[in-house]
Order: sequence, then structure tokens, then C-alpha cells
Amino acid sequence: MAILVDPPRWPAHGTEFGHLVSDSSLDELHAFARTAGLPPRAFDHDHYDVPVARYPDLVAQGALEVPSTELVKRLVAAGLRVRPQDRTPKRSAARTMVRASWDTLLPDHPQLRDELLRRWSQEQRHYHDVRHLAQCLAALDVLGAEPATDRPVLLAAWFHDAVYNGESGRDEQASADLAAALLAGVVPDPEVAEVCRLVLGTIRHEPAAGDRNAQLLTDADLSVLGLNRGRYHVYARDVREEYARYSDEQFRLGRLAVVQDLLGRAELFHTAAGRALWTEAARRNLAEERDRLS
Repeated sequence: MAILVDPPRWPAHGTEFGHLVSDSSLDELHAFARTAGLPPRAFDHDHYDVPVARYPDLVAQGALEVPSTELVKRLVAAGLRVRPQDRTPKRSAARTMVRASWDTLLPDHPQLRDELLRRWSQEQRHYHDVRHLAQCLAALDVLGAEPATDRPVLLAAWFHDAVYNGESGRDEQASADLAAALLAGVVPDPEVAEVCRLVLGTIRHEPAAGDRNAQLLTDADLSVLGLNRGRYHVYARDVREEYARYSDEQFRLGRLAVVQDLLGRAELFHTAAGRALWTEAARRNLAEERDRLS
């Protein structure tokens, strides 16, 4: 088990960057990074980006310099390598993706799309931003949601965190109220009511048996739990940033309660496809986070 760094050869911000990794676990990597004073934002799925000026300190603290080829080889052997296509998308790529999705729903209402994108791009968002929206829409596509028949579900994905201030219950109610206001006259009233109902269902993520629409949205909203370890760690890091107003201990206790609640559920996902795709990885990721928080 070792902490590794490769040669700094990637130019950015007027210097050159390399990669700091662990060949055994992300927990070991995070612990080393904390000790070294690396910012959490430097973490990128399976490594920390580190500027050349930090190399002497990192090596002095025990990081081993290796060629890039060896670093990648040892990441792969440890099962920690995250391929580019499996990473959290950049915000620019996420915006392109969700714009294309909107064009299958309400192509004649670009102003509504742009208003929602403005909201999803607000500065206070670190996890619940346009990348989360893109993940929800991609998950709905994998689950078989179709624009022609499942428009309320897809619109509910667009609206479910359209208001986000980190206030559980209030955010969802405000998002549902926003949907009622902005969709009035755009889609039929029963569809507006269904979108609002689905948005409110994301407060608890406990859809009733046979409620296909709510099951689809709930599974899409929680799909991040069942992705690869690196992406889950990015998600956990970004959630912490959204609650920066709380002390580490306050956040730890609150987050631990959320994680334990999720782990205590008989079913995390409610569609057959969602259970098959994400349950195993989600329970592993949540159990590992619980152990870290404990």
C-alpha cells in the first residue's frame, strides 16, 4: 500500500500539475491529502490534482514518485481507476445534455428551459446543480422513461430541485410551487398536478407500490448512490460543500443520520431496473460512508 505521485506535466493556472493517488483505498488517499493540507476540491474521482510546487512536501511526507504508466497500472489493479466516461460530467457538458433532453419535452418553450437552467446554475449549489439534473435525466433514460409517455416524470426531474437552499421539505415545496406557476398554461392541468405531486415525493423518496411515476423519479434521484466509488466520493464531497455553514461535527451527525436511514430501508430502489443496476454498489458506498462518519 502506497501513496503515489507521477511527474507534473499537465499545464494549468500558470504552473504544471500531476496526480496524487493511493494504490489501496480512497480513504487512505483522503487521509494523506488532509494531512498534507490539500483542498477537497483538488480531488477528482481517483486522484488529487497537485501543483509542482507541492511535490517536495508530498514526497517528504511519504509520497512515492513513479512514472504515469505505473501510477495508472496500480490504480487499475486496486480497482480504483475511474474511466473518463464514468466520471461526473463537467458543468458545460451537463448543460449541453440537458438542453437536448428539454427539446424532446417542450421544444416550443426555450425561455422556460433557460429559467430552469439559471436556477440549476446558482452559486450555492455544489452537488444539486446542473450535473445532478443531467444524472437524473440520464438515469430516467436508462430506466426506460419516454418523453412521449412519461413527460410528467421528466418535467418533475427538471423541477424537483429547481429551488435549492439546503432546507429539506421547504425546498421541495417551493419547487412544486414553482412548477405549478411556470407550467400553468404550458401543459394540461392534470399534468401540472402530477409534476407537483412527484416533486413533493422527493422529500422522503418512499413511493407507494404500483406508483410507477414516483418510482422512476425516486430511483433516478438516488441513482448517484449506486455509481462507482470515485463518483460517490465526489458526490459526498460536494454535499459537504453545500452544508459548509455547519461545523464538521454538526455535519457528521446530520449526514450519518441520513446514511443510516438509507441503509435501514428494505429497498433503496423501487423499479426492477433500478434495483438491478444500483442496489449492490449503493449499499457498499453507503456502508463505507457510514463507517467513515462513525
